[in-house]
Amino acid sequence: MTRPRFSAVAWDIDGTLVDSEPLHHRALVAASLEFGTDLRDLPNMAFRGIHMGNVWLMVRDRLPPTLQEADWVAAINRHYVADRYSLVAIPGAVNVVRDLHRLGIPQVCVSNSCRAIVDANLDALGISSCIDFSISLDDVSEGKPSPVPYHMAAERLNLVPETVVAVEDSSTGVRSAHAAGLYAVFLRTGENAGHAENAYPLAHVIDNLFLLRELFGTEHGLSPQA
Repeated sequence: MTRPRFSAVAWDIDGTLVDSEPLHHRALVAASLEFGTDLRDLPNMAFRGIHMGNVWLMVRDRLPPTLQEADWVAAINRHYVADRYSLVAIPGAVNVVRDLHRLGIPQVCVSNSCRAIVDANLDALGISSCIDFSISLDDVSEGKPSPVPYHMAAERLNLVPETVVAVEDSSTGVRSAHAAGLYAVFLRTGENAGHAENAYPLAHVIDNLFLLRELFGTEHGLSPQA
């Protein structure tokens, strides 16, 4: 079979480029303490992969009855942004992004996080200059698993969706990319076992990001795996 010819990469961010869940949890706890609610009894990964709107529904009975969701989320985001330099990149992420940029391959980010979190993540990783543009939850009418975010990415790249590789770490993201017609790649890690089974039928599965070389070819001169 002829290998597909790819022209660009659309990256998910949380869990794909950066291990952001620990900071998301710390920010949630710190913000809730501001409003007089101590959530430190919750496990560190209590809300891994859960949309913030659903987290609000799960904890609001413990929060002050007069507290508005928007104020609570704004406080969480403020704590997250302030502590962004504690974030840890997914192994290989920064090297691969910089390699692809050096080779002139367009890269974008497509995230279910809000604009403030997207920008904080890219700044913390030091790769903002390598990314042509990013799409946050604030920029679309529907988030993943809707195809809307990835449709927007392909349109802005002015590329046929099938020529864009979407790299994801969740079945939600894979479904979004697949529905939009992109070539979905699922990054399998120790943290996303629950998503793997649903992602397999729709995606090319890799165990580390350096395996993207199989799609773009070693002839492009990607750096060796560290």
